[in-house]
Order: sequence, then structure tokens, then C-alpha cells
Amino acid sequence: MKTVVARDGVIQTMEYPKPALKPNFVLIETIYSAISPGTEMSMQRRTGMEPIQLGYSAAGIVREIGSDVTHVQVGQKVACYGAPFVKHAGWLAVPKHLVAAVPEHVDIREAAFAGLGAIAIHALRQANIQFGEKAVVIGLGILGQIIAQIGNAASYHMLACDLLPERCEKLKDAGIHDVFTSLEELEAAISEEGVDTVLLCAGGDSPGLIDQALTWLRDRGRIVIVGDIKMQFERELMFAKEAEIIISRAGGPGRYDQDYEVSGFDYPPGYVRWTEGRNVGEYVRLLADRRVSVGPIISSVLPVERASEAYQLLEKIPDKTIGVLLDYGVS
Repeated sequence: MKTVVARDGVIQTMEYPKPALKPNFVLIETIYSAISPGTEMSMQRRTGMEPIQLGYSAAGIVREIGSDVTHVQVGQKVACYGAPFVKHAGWLAVPKHLVAAVPEHVDIREAAFAGLGAIAIHALRQANIQFGEKAVVIGLGILGQIIAQIGNAASYHMLACDLLPERCEKLKDAGIHDVFTSLEELEAAISEEGVDTVLLCAGGDSPGLIDQALTWLRDRGRIVIVGDIKMQFERELMFAKEAEIIISRAGGPGRYDQDYEVSGFDYPPGYVRWTEGRNVGEYVRLLADRRVSVGPIISSVLPVERASEAYQLLEKIPDKTIGVLLDYGVS
């Protein structure tokens, strides 16, 4: 099966064996997989001669189900999340907790972003925002766009900023009005009392960004690190407001837990209300209820054979490229 890898910094499509079905797993024929630019392009830059498989968010059709799988059926369309099970590949063997059924009226292209949707939802849960509170999103790539839309759907007061005007316009088209193309414009819109939380979705070195975010916070506010930025900040700025700075890791509780992901043991909702799997399901529900819309920010859909070109679009024309899908030719 065709699989996208990075080797020595170069994106390639290679042939790998079709995965075998295991107990508690679902075998999926991939329709689309979504590229996560920050994570995957960072991995690409760090690769050596050993190929590394990329990707973690996809949607497809269930072809087989393992024992103890009851929530999806053969022939059903599903969204799925989580490396190393989900990748840019024609067939996926995915743990049952990381698979969510997709209703027929939901665009399967939008469902393919379920992994990014789960990460966005978990970031907002980490922010612990309450009804009526204000949150700032910095960086409006695909993840920042989804976070801002979901926060708006939850009736949080969302403010957002990106230096690329085209990305700001896309978010405004989604119904979010307080979107700014410079940090100076954003700061002018923040009231004297400050905002409740800042979600940093920017990537790269971004020197001083955490310090700036600390100045925007109210007393005892919270910063959530979502993007890949350097964790450097002035202690006194944090101390003056008794602010919190936390990392949002992946799609929620259960990630990297072998008992949950591989063995199929769930966390009781009374103890862990929102697992990574439940967050995937919530993203699909938001699509089904038309509370978020990812279709307008899908910039390109390319055949998996042209994966290298897809990553070049993200690198060379970021102002025109937000959401990118790989197409596996399955109808």
C-alpha cells in the first residue's frame, strides 16, 4: 500500500504491507488523510536515512472489525486519529477507541481532520475557559483556525491574530469578528483587565511571544502552549500575575497509554470525562451539527502520489495554504 514517509528531509511515497487486523482494532480503507503541518514538517526536517512514516489524522471506510468492537460496522464511514496507527497510508489498523462513526451527511473531507479536531478540543479543555470568558488564539494555521471556531461555537469570546491577512479573512468568514493581522492591533483590542487565556498555536522560534502573552492576561490567567515554540519567558512577568503556563499534549487523556489504545481498556467517564477518543467523537458531532465548518479552509486535495508537492505548498505559499488533504482514490 502507498505510504508517505520522510527520509533525509525529503517527502516520498513508498510501498508498505497492508496492516493486519488485531483484537480491539478496526481495519480501515483510507479515503483521505489530513496533513498536520507543524508536527509533520518538523519531523521531516529531523529525519535521517531511515524512513519515518508521517500523519495521524484520516477518514475512511471500515472493512473489518476485530473482537469487542461494537460501535462501528463494516461498510461505515469513520474518522480516526493517532500515530503510529493512523498515518498517510492506504490502509489503517486503528484501535477502537480512536475511531468515530461519521454520519452520512457529514463531508468526509472535513471528517479527515478529526485528529486535529481532537487536539483543538483538548487544548480548549486545558485552557479551562468558562462561559463568557475571553480567549486569544495566536497563529491561524489549520489548528488555530479549528480552535477558534470551536471556541466560538462554545460561546467563548474569541480573539485571534495571524500575520498573514489571508488566514485572518478565512476566520472572519467563519463568523469570528475580532481577528487581527498584527500584535499591535490585538493589544489595542484587549481591555485593561486582560483576557482569561491565550492559546499559542504559532510555530518556530517566536522569541518573546510567551512574554507578550503574559502581558495580555488578567490576574491569574492561563497560557496554553499548543504550537512548537521555545519555552522561554521572564519569571517576573509570570509571578506578577500568578499566571499558569501549561502544555496541551495531543488529543487528550489516553494518548500514549498502551492499555487504553492497544488493549482497549476505557477510562470510566466518572473519572476521566474526556478521553482522546471522546474528543474525536465530539469533533465529528460539531461537524454533524454544523457548529464548525472546515470545508472553506481546505486549500488543496492532492493524490497521495503527489504528497511531496502537498508539503511544498505548505512551505512555499503558506498565505494560500491552510488545510491540505491526501486523496487515496476510494469512492
